[in-house]
Amino acid sequence: MAYQCDLGNNQTVYLNNSGSQTVVTTASGSPGQQQQSSNSFETGAWTAPPEIYRTPGGIALKIQAQEGDRWIQIQGQSSNLSEASSIPLQEVSEIPGSSQEPMQPMEPMQPIQPMQPMQPMQPMQPMKPMKMGNMEMNTNPMEMRMGNMEMRMGASSQSGGSQRRFCSQCGSPVEASDRFCGNCGHKLS
Repeated sequence: MAYQCDLGNNQTVYLNNSGSQTVVTTASGSPGQQQQSSNSFETGAWTAPPEIYRTPGGIALKIQAQEGDRWIQIQGQSSNLSEASSIPLQEVSEIPGSSQEPMQPMEPMQPIQPMQPMQPMQPMQPMKPMKMGNMEMNTNPMEMRMGNMEMRMGASSQSGGSQRRFCSQCGSPVEASDRFCGNCGHKLS
């Protein structure tokens, strides 16, 4: 038979004698939050209903079994039992959230197969030139063209001997010998 005890503050203790084990389940909850934990103790079969006491240090459980009386501290710290007050228990048919069905034995585990080593990574293939509308981009050498604007990084000068330059302020084409942009007047470096 199972028993329950309301400890206040939305806390309930459930007790059950399963063979020679005493199962203590504590449950607490508030709207939208539920917590439950169980512990079992080897006490032997009960010879009398369990008793719960509130002590100055917490909550203690007294189990009377064939092997003798057992005291189990449920909450807080053990303290003087002479100042303990009994808390009423209520008999229940089953403990909420627990399954009364016996557990099925687990199937034996299969041996773990060793993992195959990973294949080495292949080097990345060079990026092919991309073209979207009037924009072209190439990575070797790094260059980008959009309309009449062109940008290059790491490339040697063009075969004509002079590389096209653009104003860093407005983007207009400028000559290498120009000191100021002819369009916006920005001082060129």
